[in-house]
Amino acid sequence: MANALERAEQNDGEVVLLPLSQDHLEGALALSREMSWPYRLADWAVALEFGHGFALIRDGAVLGTAVWWPYGESDAMAGMIIVSRSAQGRGYGARLMDAILAAAGSRVIQLNSTEEGRLLYERRGFAPVGVIQQHQGVFAGLADASLSPLVRGAMPADSKAIADLDFVATGWTRTRMLEGLMGLADIHVLERDGAVRGYCMSRLFGRGHVIGPVIAENVGDARDLILAALVPLSGRFVRIDTSSTSGLGDWFVTLGLEQVGDALTMVRGDPAPLRGPAQRFALANQSFG
Repeated sequence: MANALERAEQNDGEVVLLPLSQDHLEGALALSREMSWPYRLADWAVALEFGHGFALIRDGAVLGTAVWWPYGESDAMAGMIIVSRSAQGRGYGARLMDAILAAAGSRVIQLNSTEEGRLLYERRGFAPVGVIQQHQGVFAGLADASLSPLVRGAMPADSKAIADLDFVATGWTRTRMLEGLMGLADIHVLERDGAVRGYCMSRLFGRGHVIGPVIAENVGDARDLILAALVPLSGRFVRIDTSSTSGLGDWFVTLGLEQVGDALTMVRGDPAPLRGPAQRFALANQSFG
């Protein structure tokens, strides 16, 4: 990490690449608003708390950002990679991405890309592996709010089971992030035969609430967990990011959560195979995975 930071501090003319800090978050927020990304200042603070980042600075102004999150020694996510429109086309996105790759070392890195960013990542060895669909809207509520008897509110004693399930479903060791999100989220678990078989988080994010991660063994369990998270959110803005192959997209539309966009999931390196049976049905967000 130290060598990466030394390289990151080198000056490129009047634009300097520095480690992202709390002092840069107001400028980072302005950048995301310029792109119409719905982050709040609190969302930027949470992202920096759990990860590491870089900022492009010129005359005290933030021109670009990139953040990455180490998930153990083998894996990482990257995201929040933004360059101001006025500074695009000058290689700054490449500079930010190269700083992340240097800092992450030999880790397998995953990210969710816009179509505009695809070529930048492909040139650095990323390959597409899937599509994430963004569903959102004001949740109108449920005519029948009967919930599965297998679903209950999570307790502190469930934290290890949640981390274990998350590892099985993703292959990532992201215990620190999960523990942090637990302090911010309403959490439900699905318990069958005396064991926790799935979990779902719901927390403030962007324009309202985001539901995710959602980890379950099958679509039915995932729906039961999501319903439990949705019930208290009647009349509120809700976002869920799910794989195009999750089997949930059409159901989300019936709930008033229309698909408004998508992102290309890309990976650099060879992820370890996932054994299941737990699967990821919704992301914490597109940056965290």
